[in-house]
Amino acid sequence: MTPQDKVTKSHIAIMRSKEFCLFSGVLSIGDVSFQDDIPTAATNGRDVVYNPKFIDRLQSKELNFIVLHEAIHKAFQHMHLWKGLFKQNPMIANMAADYIVNQTIVNADPNSAITVMPSGALYDKRFDGWTTRQVFDTLIQENPNMNQGYQLDVHDWDGAEKLDDDEVNKVKKQIDTALRQGEILRGKMGGNQSRAINDLLKPKVNWRHELRQFMNNICSTKDKSSWRRPHRRFVSQDIYMPSMIGESVGDLVIGIDTSGSIRQKDIQAFLSEVVSICEDVIPKTVHLLYWDSDVAGAEQYKQHEYGNMLKSTKPMGGGGTEVRCVNKYLDKHKIKPEAVLIFTDGYVEEDWGGTWKYPTLWVVTSKEVSPHGKTINYEGED
Repeated sequence: MTPQDKVTKSHIAIMRSKEFCLFSGVLSIGDVSFQDDIPTAATNGRDVVYNPKFIDRLQSKELNFIVLHEAIHKAFQHMHLWKGLFKQNPMIANMAADYIVNQTIVNADPNSAITVMPSGALYDKRFDGWTTRQVFDTLIQENPNMNQGYQLDVHDWDGAEKLDDDEVNKVKKQIDTALRQGEILRGKMGGNQSRAINDLLKPKVNWRHELRQFMNNICSTKDKSSWRRPHRRFVSQDIYMPSMIGESVGDLVIGIDTSGSIRQKDIQAFLSEVVSICEDVIPKTVHLLYWDSDVAGAEQYKQHEYGNMLKSTKPMGGGGTEVRCVNKYLDKHKIKPEAVLIFTDGYVEEDWGGTWKYPTLWVVTSKEVSPHGKTINYEGED
């Protein structure tokens, strides 16, 4: 059999198995090719490349494992979500992602009915249920200087970088559709549910609605309306609605994490929504803080300045991640806000900054959940 025949046979075996049939559609996304200039296998998050000599060395169940390994990298969108980790340490980023993928395969096939882990593959049960970022941070602490020595597969970060936003969003939607169809097939075939896949398929929370609801709850005493000042949001649509008036809203603190993998356009989307809310509820002062391990930038805006916030703000930072610095800043400058909004990737210290004295909303770009206040998991802007 040719290497291509072997991979095709592996695809069929996976699609027919109750353990892994939910990945059937993911296997069909992107192109499969064979090249001698890579040591084993690689994916850019859409396409997969195999070294034919590597394929020939594998037993059938080992090949099933490798094919699934690449498919699950695609399903978890590792090549797009964790580019920031690769820039910090490529080897440890590869290892962290592989620990997560291999744990997923072992959990689904503990008795090796379909797969056998090839020699050299990474597996550590302590990482079961962890995120890639959590594993990365642990490995960095344990082996801060590691930068070579492991290579089950090659993670094509450069190839992933070449995919533009439209291509990435297209693949994201294809993967979501494929996994939802695969989950239906898994149910019919009686396979075990995957906790990780269930998390991927959970209905997305409307973060904008949740953010507004939080602010409405904070400003619940601002309940008088007036036609003297039409609501700005509806005027452009030739709809005249009364705006809210009152004296209940004090200062608002907005703390934006500038240390992690948050994209600039996501910061812009978050700030745009916050500015719109500020123009509705009119807090006395908005304190806009950019933070990493310290508050790197602090800006203040008064009521008449909210409309210029997006144009005038200058994000700063880029160091470590310690959200307690926001708390320290509030104490040091004797700021007592009506509410605190924190925008972060969620990879902060274990106690999430300690005690928060004021109503706090966390808009988190990962699946992490703060033990304080309310958390909205932000899915990003297309």
